[in-house]
Amino acid sequence: MAADLETLLDAIRSCRLCEAALPHDPRPVVQAGRSARILVIGQAPGSKVHASGRAWDDDSGDRLRAWTGLSPEEFYDPDRVAHMPSGFCYPGKGSGGDLPPRPECAPRWHAPLREALPEVQLTLVIGQYAHKRYLPRGFAPNLTEAVRRWRAAPEGLLPLPHPAWRSRLWMAKNPWFENEVLPDLQARVRAALQ
Repeated sequence: MAADLETLLDAIRSCRLCEAALPHDPRPVVQAGRSARILVIGQAPGSKVHASGRAWDDDSGDRLRAWTGLSPEEFYDPDRVAHMPSGFCYPGKGSGGDLPPRPECAPRWHAPLREALPEVQLTLVIGQYAHKRYLPRGFAPNLTEAVRRWRAAPEGLLPLPHPAWRSRLWMAKNPWFENEVLPDLQARVRAALQ
């Protein structure tokens, strides 16, 4: 089965489904190992991640690692943590920041990749695009309420805001996130890796 995962990862990394819609060459970013216990589902790689080819290799990744309590070695160990963005390629810049994740990726690649990761105990669902795809319809009217209802999320899922620089402003308005959600997140991360 490990060969099947490697074949799948090779197919994702060579994917060109949305090539015509991108302002640059596709560079799908994914990380997974058969024994991964944590799955991180984010939005789409930013320009720095596109340049490096390494998931969360930017300021947002630094913040996410701090939130989880994981060291870079743990976070980038594919046999511990898998990374599967909503869109695998950097979508380019829009007027208010990066464009949304390309819609082709998740329907094509998420189900087979999740199926190839049978050991996942905890899935971090990060940002509105991941929330929309993985939280039940009607779970919450917006991102803040989805995160506030983290205890009511389906078993094994933990909704989080995107850890972009704007999250500092969001966290200042929502101190319960740092006081309640982050300690629970770190405890769940440690439990999943036991």
